[in-house]
Amino acid sequence: MRQLKYSFVTVFRTSLLFLIFLFLTGCNTPNSSSLQNSSSSQTPQPDQTQIFANVLATANASIQQTILPENTEITTQVAELSETNIQDTELPAPTPDPNRTPPALPATFTTDLLNKLDTPHTYIADTCEFLKNRWSAGKAEPGTVVMVVMYHSIVQGDESSVTLDNQISSEKNKQIAKYNDYIPPRSVLLIVDDRHHGSYFADHFLPFYQQYGWKVINGWISSDDTTQELWDENAQVEAEGYVDHQAHGVVHNENMTDASSDEFIYNELKGSIDRIQQHFGKIPKAIIWPGGNFGFRPIEIAKELGYEVGFTVSPRGPVMYNWVPLCDETDPARPSYLADGLQDPLFVIPRYWDTDVSQHIDTVRQIGKAAKEQILANRETELEYYDIVCKPKLGELGVQP
Repeated sequence: MRQLKYSFVTVFRTSLLFLIFLFLTGCNTPNSSSLQNSSSSQTPQPDQTQIFANVLATANASIQQTILPENTEITTQVAELSETNIQDTELPAPTPDPNRTPPALPATFTTDLLNKLDTPHTYIADTCEFLKNRWSAGKAEPGTVVMVVMYHSIVQGDESSVTLDNQISSEKNKQIAKYNDYIPPRSVLLIVDDRHHGSYFADHFLPFYQQYGWKVINGWISSDDTTQELWDENAQVEAEGYVDHQAHGVVHNENMTDASSDEFIYNELKGSIDRIQQHFGKIPKAIIWPGGNFGFRPIEIAKELGYEVGFTVSPRGPVMYNWVPLCDETDPARPSYLADGLQDPLFVIPRYWDTDVSQHIDTVRQIGKAAKEQILANRETELEYYDIVCKPKLGELGVQP
């Protein structure tokens, strides 16, 4: 996972394995007999490349290889900079060795394993920062991918127990863990949408935590009709450490778009922050977009309020460090997928449906393998470029063997 700045939500230590819904109705408060369905002040914005690290660390804590710098936690630690430092101090531009010509860098990795309209989008503009994160000792190995998986409803039993399109059986859920033996470490982020009782998490996700150290992210609806019992049960699983609640709106079933009023968008995003802070003692860093909808204005307001990442419901592919597959236009063959390529990649991260994991797991593995081969083939070129252009600014690069 040398390529992923591992964050959730210094996503979320600095490198990110950046790296994981159609609008669904019926996302109501679950009852105990039916478990299968379930400060307006701005905060400093950390470097976006730190974001996904914490998310992935949350999802796969059992892997002992460290990918990030030593001071990262789920809540990003932001260094305090004085106004003088920000406004008045300018670092001198690096001066490349005049006797050496930097080599041409390779193009961003692409693959025909993605849909032909889905193309990799990057989120790190500074080439030197990108190369340092990729090749510094202790980073993720090349080709590490993250498959973000979205859950909606798990029912007890085998496939014969499934009655809705957005459900999977508990037996199939167990198989998802086994599938991940076939792809690189730190490669799965599990996100459960909507409100669930504590027993739902204990039945279906606590075994993952106990066996593999995997935590699960819950996209929590901070609705007015949430019972105290439900708040208390979720506060308990949050305190136990294996469920990480993040924002999924307040009204939820009315989605945030560019057509929404500012009042509504702020209520959905700030309302989620206030209630999650009140009941779970934390500030959410991720918005799991209700209905999978988003827009420029909702994303900008989310950033203003301190959110650092956002997830859609479009299963365009896995994500890697500085590599997110998105689409710049509406695809007639997939009308439910919103065009997301013009948005900030960190706020439109694609997710696979739990029902489709078995169909895509081998493709995810192949993408990681192909990316690793290309990256390693260009290793010396990138290291030479860093040595000539970047070292004067960022210092020596302690490269992994």
